[in-house]
Formats: sequence, structure tokens, C-alpha cells
Amino acid sequence: MIRDLLRAAGESPSEYVTHHLKHWQISIGDGAFWTVNVDSLLVSVLVGVLTMGTFWLMARRATSGVPSKFQAFIEMAVGFIDTQVKDVFHGNRSFVAPVALTIFMWVFMMNALKMVPVDFFPALTSALGLEYFRVVPTTDLNITSAMALAVLLLMFAFAIGSKGVGGFGKELLTAPFHGSGVMKVVLAPFNLALNIIEYLSKPVSLAMRLFGNMYAGELVFLLIALLGAAGGNMILEAGLAAKAGGVLAFIGAVLAGAAWSIFHILVITLQAFIFMILSVVYFSMSAESH
Repeated sequence: MIRDLLRAAGESPSEYVTHHLKHWQISIGDGAFWTVNVDSLLVSVLVGVLTMGTFWLMARRATSGVPSKFQAFIEMAVGFIDTQVKDVFHGNRSFVAPVALTIFMWVFMMNALKMVPVDFFPALTSALGLEYFRVVPTTDLNITSAMALAVLLLMFAFAIGSKGVGGFGKELLTAPFHGSGVMKVVLAPFNLALNIIEYLSKPVSLAMRLFGNMYAGELVFLLIALLGAAGGNMILEAGLAAKAGGVLAFIGAVLAGAAWSIFHILVITLQAFIFMILSVVYFSMSAESH
């Protein structure tokens, strides 16, 4: 079975890794103008609906008495996010806190799919006739960029909501270098350029940070799986001396996989928290005057 998993994706380790890093894609338009990663879109929407749907159901069924363990967990998560938002965002939190909770839980649950063994979903979808399927949406730069773009649009909304269209436009031309008279006109293009760079750098950093950490983690899981497959093949095919090496390689892969999985629990949680808290910080900065 171990050999079959490797050969299903190719005869060499490089083919195995390449296979697991390819998306289920469809092309739209003449000349493949648009290529859509169907697996990333499907999984991200499904995870979002299930996660937020679970919170919605728990909110409807919440009791004022002794809560269940799951209700206590939900209340703890909501309280934690609300406290973090309160420390960062000093305006009305009625909109920001739910957005922050949605960001954190959605990103966390998408990241958490990485804890599933790397061959499980490819083997399952292969049995259904799909050659390629990547299950972790946050390893797709398109998904993290789309989420970061949504944060950018909300930044504009907070800026216009707190300052008005005219006030926001004026700030783009007069900050951070303030002047008077002729100097105000001279500095306006530089202020505009700096503000555009500042606004664009924030979503770029959000998208690249989340994508880079999740993608690197996925590669490590694939390499550990290859180590285990190599050890398993040696056990199945080789002589006594090679079997001993294969057993050691297989045991090493199991231990490395367990250690990396435990460490990665911290990574997926931390990356969800960073994406959430930076989004709230950016909302707060957009609502404040420079």
C-alpha cells in the first residue's frame, strides 16, 4: 500500500511532491484567460459555512444555566476575540468584533485541515476520478490574497466612514508630510504615492505571510511522508540489512511527523491570530486621523 501511494503520484519523489502541489483547476474563457482553483474555492466556502453555521446554531441553543463543554468553548473564543479587539480598536466594536471572530475562526479551520495526513484527501479524490486536489485553502496564494483584498476594502470603508469621502481624499494628499500654501501642492503627489504604497503593502504582507507559512508547512509534511514511504519500500523490497535501515527511516518519519504536527498546532493558531489582529489594527489605523 505504501508503494501504491508513491506510485499513484509518480515514480520519483519529485513527481510525488509536484502531484500534491497541483490544484484541481478549470479554465474559463478563450485561451484559458481565467484559471480557477476549484478545490481551494470549494473547501474555503465549505469550511466557512460549517464554522459560522456551527457558531450560529450554538448561539440559538445557548442556555443561561450550566453550559455544555462546547458552548463553554464557543463563549471562551468569543470572549477572547472581543478582548483583543477592545485593546486594539477604540471605536464601536459592534461590527469589528464579529468580523474579527469570523476571520480568526475561518482562517484557523482552513489551516487546521493541514493536520489531516497528506495522502488522505488525494487518495480519496483520486478514487472519485479527480487527479489533483489540495485541501488546505491557505496554501493557495489566490485565497489569501482575496482575503487580504477584503481587508483592504474594509480599511477604505472605515476610513471613509470616519472621515467622509472629502476628509479621506484630503488625508491622502496632505499626510504624512504637512505643508502650507505652495508646499502643500508640491508635497501632494509625494503624499499620495506614500499613502498608496502604505495601503497596498498591508494586504500584500497579510496574504504573503499566511501563504508562506502554510505552504512551507505543507512541504515539510510532504517530505516527512516521503521519508516514511522510502522506509516502507525498503522494508518491503530489500534484504535484512536494508530492512533495518528501512525500519529506522519509517520510525523516524512517524516520530518526525508527530513532532511536526504538534508544533504545527501552534503555527496554524498563531497564523490565524496574526491575520486577525493585524486586520483589526489596520481597521483602527484607517479610522484614525493622521
